[in-house]
Amino acid sequence: MISFEEALGIVTTDIPVKPAEKTDFHHAVGRVLAEDIFSDISMPPFNKAAVDGFACRRMDIQQPMQMIEIIPAGKKPQKSIAPHTCSKIMTGAMMPDGADCVVMVEQTKMDGDVVFITEPKTKDNIAFMAEDIREGEKVLSKGTLLKPQHIAVLASAGAIYPLVYQKVMLTVLSTGDELVEPEMKPKTGQIRNSNGSQLVAQAIATGASVFYGGIVSDDEETSRSMLKNALSKSDVVILSGGISMGDFDYIPRILSELGIEILFRQIAVQPGKPSVFARSGNKFVFALPGNPVSSFNIFELLAKPFIYRLMGCDFQPLRIRIPLGEAYKRNAAGRHGFVPAIINDAGEVLPIHYHGSAHINALVKADALISIPLGITEVNKGDLVDVRLI
Repeated sequence: MISFEEALGIVTTDIPVKPAEKTDFHHAVGRVLAEDIFSDISMPPFNKAAVDGFACRRMDIQQPMQMIEIIPAGKKPQKSIAPHTCSKIMTGAMMPDGADCVVMVEQTKMDGDVVFITEPKTKDNIAFMAEDIREGEKVLSKGTLLKPQHIAVLASAGAIYPLVYQKVMLTVLSTGDELVEPEMKPKTGQIRNSNGSQLVAQAIATGASVFYGGIVSDDEETSRSMLKNALSKSDVVILSGGISMGDFDYIPRILSELGIEILFRQIAVQPGKPSVFARSGNKFVFALPGNPVSSFNIFELLAKPFIYRLMGCDFQPLRIRIPLGEAYKRNAAGRHGFVPAIINDAGEVLPIHYHGSAHINALVKADALISIPLGITEVNKGDLVDVRLI
């Protein structure tokens, strides 16, 4: 059994990155940049009004000014500002030559084309050329996981076909004769396959291209055939179940027979101890525990950073350190605990009490995992704990 830190090192070290391809920036959310992005223009590209108002010379605002022009956004000013003149200007419009400020409409009154300033002090109210970005400046770095705010940056930089890493091709399989698909009513001794749907959803959220391969029966030859088929068309296969010490837990032996090297079989993590990671060249297998809380945790903790690494991203989960809202105890401290939890309005984290790693409903309200280090059985209310947001 290895530590969580050792397992994380194994799944994020010496991992081949997928080839790169061009994509339409409209569809680039969730992809990872394979190149630095540089802006082809300055932003703003000209001095522009930050408010609706009157563009003028600051030295003239103590006395009436003649309005000489109305400047809408998107139009070039036709006249320059001379002493005791101003132009009415809309937010985002190009500043006229000679003006050094914009007086807000609310600070003025008009008599025909004569403008009177009612408040003698004003800010510049100008967004100056290149104050955000200079032409040729790097605006996004290679390895950036693209979020909606990055799409706006790509648009402003003119990078409409960015180079990104290809998606990971991933197959999800579930093992166990007791499983039936969600659309079926379970018979005596059967349960619905919640793991498969959960893992597919978690994998899709990483930006992978995901195929659900179905339920693998507790038959060694069937397991071998379905695993070989999944590996033939995928970079990664994620299975749930079939890896513990039962008579029908064939997966580790099948992996070895197929020449797929098992890099670890057990992790000092609670829940999620029986977890397998195996590799053959650029093909990978994650075999996760059959209980849904365990499989959810191990995907979040290990499979997610691994998938992102394949796509060229050094994924770092958001971690915070906040007070525990109630005392927490556990019976054994031989594994690193990751406890589903809720963050309350007081900025405290509350552990979710669940019946065991099969209690999937315990995760419904969870927005975090509390990290309980090895050797720790009790944490007092108010103690600061490390929390990983999910």
